[in-house]
Amino acid sequence: MRSILFSTAVLIGSSFGAFAETIEIKMLNKNHVGDRMIFSEELIRAEVGDVIRFVPTDKSHNAQSVKGALPEDQEAFKGKMNKAVEYTVTEAGLTAVVCLPHQAMGMVALVVVGNGLSNAEQVLDARIPGKGKAKIEALIEEARATAPVAETSADQNS
Repeated sequence: MRSILFSTAVLIGSSFGAFAETIEIKMLNKNHVGDRMIFSEELIRAEVGDVIRFVPTDKSHNAQSVKGALPEDQEAFKGKMNKAVEYTVTEAGLTAVVCLPHQAMGMVALVVVGNGLSNAEQVLDARIPGKGKAKIEALIEEARATAPVAETSADQNS
């Protein structure tokens, strides 16, 4: 009986990781339309358990979270210059990500986990200089506008 319970617990615990996704984001000097100092995706939708991997495709970039601009219990991260860094999503909400040397030029991204937008005001209040601040504001507006609509009870009864 113990071995059956243990096996079931292991199976359930290991299945969590089976649904996790690895999302790769490139750090670029220029994208295909000519935008400079940019992440390959700026609005990143993820789920708890996903891993987001920031890859320095071009040199002189890093990726890191912004103090005060992530969910309360989400661990902050800071990648080294010219090195890939992985960020494991553990909490729903918004996380602002910047390339430290290029954030003032607008090299920022916004991670949206689940439909969590509850910490949007905290993200907006965080210190992000220059064009990065305006871009984060625009990304939050985009996240709000493109958030999946929850089913209503009428939809569920149809």
